[in-house]
Parts: sequence; C-alpha cells; structure tokens
Amino acid sequence: MLSRKTTFFILALSAAGIVLSGCGRKGDLDRPGAADINRKAAAGETQKKAPAPERPFLLDPLL
Repeated sequence: MLSRKTTFFILALSAAGIVLSGCGRKGDLDRPGAADINRKAAAGETQKKAPAPERPFLLDPLL
C-alpha cells in the first residue's frame, strides 16, 4: 500500500495539474499590443500608430 506521504504527493500534483490546466484563454495567441488595436478597430477608431520596432530577445532562438 502507498505511504501517506506518497498519497499526499500524488493528490497535490493532481490538484495542481487541474488548477493549472484551467489557466489561460482559448483562441489564437495575440501579440501584446494586438488586442488593444483590435478593440479600437472594433470600436471604430481610425487613429493609426506606428508599430514598435522589433527587438530581438535573448530566448528567441529557443522559440
């Protein structure tokens, strides 16, 4: 039979997996400023902003 520590550990990992699987949202991934632009476009605002220049990030090669 499983020891008390092992049973608690399995239950804790299961609970953490269930909780973490509910995080986030469904749908396509948006760039950080894209959601704001889409909301303004839906509201009918026509003001255009120049997009920020792309800057390389240290971990980009991993993605």
